[in-house]
Amino acid sequence: MSEPTGKYSITMPRDIAEAAKARSGPSGLSAYVAAAVARQIERDNLNELITVAEAEHGPVTDDEIQSLRDQLAEARREQNQRGASAA
Repeated sequence: MSEPTGKYSITMPRDIAEAAKARSGPSGLSAYVAAAVARQIERDNLNELITVAEAEHGPVTDDEIQSLRDQLAEARREQNQRGASAA
């Protein structure tokens, strides 16, 4: 069961509204905008968590980020190889 909804009036640039309407598909503009706002709230929450973590532990370095990207890429390669050999 979904959350109750409310009706709101918002103002946005016409070109953005038209682009959103064109992309909204069968679920409609309201659902499209609600999903976009939900994603933005998630991003805002993550940014707040990052700020708190960096204040406590210091910022993440570019080397640390690259190391984690390398680990992720390696894990994906291994997963793909396992999937290919299972087929």
